[in-house]
Amino acid sequence: MTQLGIPRKSGVLAIAGLIGVVSATTAQSTAENPTSDHGWARRDSLLEYQGIYAYHNSSSIALVAGDTVLFAVLDEAKYPLRRLGRDRFLNGAGDTIPFRRDSNGVVSGFVERTIYFPRRSAVVDPQLVALVTALPRGEGMRYLYMAPRDLRDGLTIGDLSDGSFDRSDVDRLVNRVVDGTYPDVHSVLVYRRGKLVLEEYFYGYGQAQPHQLRSLTKSVVSALAGIAIDRGLLAGEQELVTRRLPYTQYANPDPRKARLTLRDLLTMQSGLACDDWDSNSAGNESRMYGSEDWVKFILDLPMVEQPGTTGHYCSGNSFTTGRIVERATGMPLPVFAQQELFNPLGIRAADLKWDYRLTSANAASFAQIHLRPRDMLKLGVLYQQQGNWHGRQVISREWIAKSLAPSSTVGDQRYGYLWWHQWLRAATPAGGQRVDMVVAAGNGGQKIYLVPSLDMVVVLTGGSYNSDRSPATALMVNEILPAALKKPIN
Repeated sequence: MTQLGIPRKSGVLAIAGLIGVVSATTAQSTAENPTSDHGWARRDSLLEYQGIYAYHNSSSIALVAGDTVLFAVLDEAKYPLRRLGRDRFLNGAGDTIPFRRDSNGVVSGFVERTIYFPRRSAVVDPQLVALVTALPRGEGMRYLYMAPRDLRDGLTIGDLSDGSFDRSDVDRLVNRVVDGTYPDVHSVLVYRRGKLVLEEYFYGYGQAQPHQLRSLTKSVVSALAGIAIDRGLLAGEQELVTRRLPYTQYANPDPRKARLTLRDLLTMQSGLACDDWDSNSAGNESRMYGSEDWVKFILDLPMVEQPGTTGHYCSGNSFTTGRIVERATGMPLPVFAQQELFNPLGIRAADLKWDYRLTSANAASFAQIHLRPRDMLKLGVLYQQQGNWHGRQVISREWIAKSLAPSSTVGDQRYGYLWWHQWLRAATPAGGQRVDMVVAAGNGGQKIYLVPSLDMVVVLTGGSYNSDRSPATALMVNEILPAALKKPIN
């Protein structure tokens, strides 16, 4: 579920897990792609493929016709299928997806990597269709700045009168999302100088709608590990992993497994043969998701390095952390989260979604959390305020400091306890200016940026799943950071 300007998620599902980027094969096939000459990819012709289809692990997947592209939709995430010809489409992994028809010529199903998935219904929820095909804003609508609404939800509301941003910069930012310069941005929230001053939604998304967070879930798990330690339910980050789990033996026995600590998991330094960025890695998440026990799958892997020495991005480390917290608290992780993290922040159980089953039955949704963007912002503000929320110490200052401090290197970036360290070079009239930040990040453009030097927290959500072209970084570099730098902290 990776997304931080780094290799995309490998995915277990060819359509839903790998479609996000149109591969080089697409460009090479342009000559045989008759979309415009023959009208094969107009919406009226794509409608014959629209419907609900069976999918992996007894799940379902929706196919929705856009103007010129057929979208596979899973858990409200959409992935484009590019048409190659009659009944043949191309996914982002470079696989051809052929469709089959019944004796009456009606589309009856599709084939993905030799597996046939029948069509269950031609009817798709109109609300889902509207969400998938929505424009950024209503056609012809002119953006006019409005201060965020005060929902009395614990967030202090402000406007631009305090000089946090120039009105012209905010207008430019939003209009560039609306005109498609920054595509598939679902929300932009900016909290500066202790106030929420910008809150805008696009493509049919809104304030009340929980958004899938993909790997940003890892940072939530990190918070819960810290709270369990704060409450004395775990002794500390030096807890030995295997002692906290119920398994009596592991495949690929190695004495180094007994030395594996919670800190090693949090810093992505487990030493296990697990690298989500390497499709050949034995512990790649695409293999893990198909297993009946993700945690056992991870701990059964061979050890290839000493724990605590080398960072490799491994989603299984986060899931193992979550399971350890469950064992220590005696509660399902979402229940513990609600009690100890979300309730203090005023986040209601009815306003989020989190299915934390770590089995193949949850392969299609990756055990990810769905939060409303305002609730994402609350988490960011909590960390920026050293774990304090309106006078209540929800997470200890010590854990916040450890979590956000650089403890390892993953790829070419520094890494804390399931939080990224990142710097961006903001575009300013005087040239690029470096801005350091700490980031919680998820595939598709789900971001919480902590920018202490500018007294700012930024939340972005988006739909650029599995894409190396998520606009989040460009939006920060070209719009948000330069606008904030014009108005330095007094």
